[in-house]
Amino acid sequence: MRKTLLTVLALGALPTPALAQMNHGTMHMATPATGMNPPMDLSALKAMTGKAFDRAFLSMMIPHHQAAVAMSQAVLGTRDPKVKAWANTIIRDQNREIAQMNTLLKSYGGADSEMQASMMGDMASSVKSASNKDRAFVQGMIPHHASAIDMANLALQKSQNLSVLGLARDITRAQAAEMYDFKAYLLR
Repeated sequence: MRKTLLTVLALGALPTPALAQMNHGTMHMATPATGMNPPMDLSALKAMTGKAFDRAFLSMMIPHHQAAVAMSQAVLGTRDPKVKAWANTIIRDQNREIAQMNTLLKSYGGADSEMQASMMGDMASSVKSASNKDRAFVQGMIPHHASAIDMANLALQKSQNLSVLGLARDITRAQAAEMYDFKAYLLR
């Protein structure tokens, strides 16, 4: 707990234009045409409780993870060993979590297609088209992870399902640590 708190405090102390401009009450997903991040309001998710909340949370987190996997796949050809290691870790961990979420969703009758559709976006295109793909990947993953942490923190507050709570805890821990590493990389 102390380590997590120190990580969160350290992240808060580091300046970042991407995080400073971010409205932490909204999700940010890329639009296919522009690669920009229009805000997605989490108020519908915040208003939900019980199984409806869990189903919506899982339904939204799957495409969010899929976007991170796509961004990571876009930099697999990098020569930078740190970026390659991060991309491989994200692909491995988030694909595992996607499988876990799909399994959990079976007990809720499957994904909520409306909530999933609200998360669709193509963030990988902005990485693919960047002149410095490594930097674009790292810069893009910071607000992307911050969005996932916002959602996971909401799940930690609202879910009554131990599996969902464990997933949310794991997402928060892993992605906060990665955000710290990404910030350190950009500050070098």
